[in-house]
Amino acid sequence: MNIFVGFTFFVLGLIFGSFFNVVGIRLPKKESIVYPGSHCPHCNHPLRWYENIPVLSYVFLRGRCRVCREKISPIYPIMELVTGFLFTFSYFQIGWNVELILVLLFVSLLVIITVSDLYYMVIPNRILLIFFLLFVSFRILIPTEPFWDAYLAAFIGFTILYILAIISRGGMGGGDIKLFATIGIVLGTKATLMTLFLSSLIGAIFGIIVILIKGYKKRMPIPFGPFIAIGALLSYFYTDSIIHWYLHLLF
Repeated sequence: MNIFVGFTFFVLGLIFGSFFNVVGIRLPKKESIVYPGSHCPHCNHPLRWYENIPVLSYVFLRGRCRVCREKISPIYPIMELVTGFLFTFSYFQIGWNVELILVLLFVSLLVIITVSDLYYMVIPNRILLIFFLLFVSFRILIPTEPFWDAYLAAFIGFTILYILAIISRGGMGGGDIKLFATIGIVLGTKATLMTLFLSSLIGAIFGIIVILIKGYKKRMPIPFGPFIAIGALLSYFYTDSIIHWYLHLLF
């Protein structure tokens, strides 16, 4: 039974992941997410249903438009698979619990902002506002212990990123700052601070790899949103485990 339910969540994740791609790509350009329907980004060919099946259509068409044969970004199937995996993983971790609703919304936000940041290095304010209000509403109905921890985390996340933005003179985007305030409502203080540490660590490792491969370029732009997303998910599920592991190393 659990395997069937898990598979259902995976399929739902693929479908929602396809929609999140549309949201992340269109909203920063202030385009409708409803009209026009899915189409080739190069020749605007409207996609038939069999050209719009998550992941499978990309594989069968070998990553190209059926009409103009231009390459389609691999971000589409990657984010669909990521969403499918995260929906399934969340179900197996949380189970049939009201918290599962919050986690799926959290995953949805992180997938959308990752797509948007990868494409445009922008995290849309509209998306952040919508999810911020959703998360606050959830925390009003089902508060953290203590209840003020979520709001303190939002304040701390915003403040730390704002200070870093000032110190780095624009090295930290406004979207990243507001994103930390938003995820703070979900994570609470401890996990928010863990997110800051993990996202910075992962971002630094990635930056070093890029420098080794491409060479150093002054103020080379790198979207930080995906690193925040990875750090936030790891922190949500594993903050206590990471702290326990670290203390075990020390003592």
